[in-house]
Amino acid sequence: MTDPTTSDPDKYRVIFENERVRVLEYRDDPGQTTSPHEHPDSLMYTLSHFQRRLIAGNGESRDVVLEQGEVRWLDAQTHSGENTGSTPTHVLFVELKESGESAFGRTLGPS
Repeated sequence: MTDPTTSDPDKYRVIFENERVRVLEYRDDPGQTTSPHEHPDSLMYTLSHFQRRLIAGNGESRDVVLEQGEVRWLDAQTHSGENTGSTPTHVLFVELKESGESAFGRTLGPS
C-alpha cells in the first residue's frame, strides 16, 4: 500500500493515531497534484471549499466540487488527484484501521 504521507509528505500530515483510527490533515494549492496512493475506508471532513479531479489506478477520473463543512464517506481506494479550482484544499481524513467487509474500489472519491 502506498501511504499518502509517504507519497506526498508535503500535503498529508498525521495529526492523530491510535490502534483503531488515523487522522490525516491534507492541504494543497490550486494546480498542485498528488502521486498515486491508497486510502482505507475513511471519513472525510472538508475544512474549505475546493474543486479537484480524482484519477483511479485504472484511469477512470471524477471531478468533484465540495463545500466547506461537508462530511463524506470514502470507500477504500487508490487514486491520484489534482486541485483544479482556484482555492486551496483543506481536508481531514479519519482512516479506519479495523477491516470490515471489503468494498475496495466500489466508489471513486467521496460519496
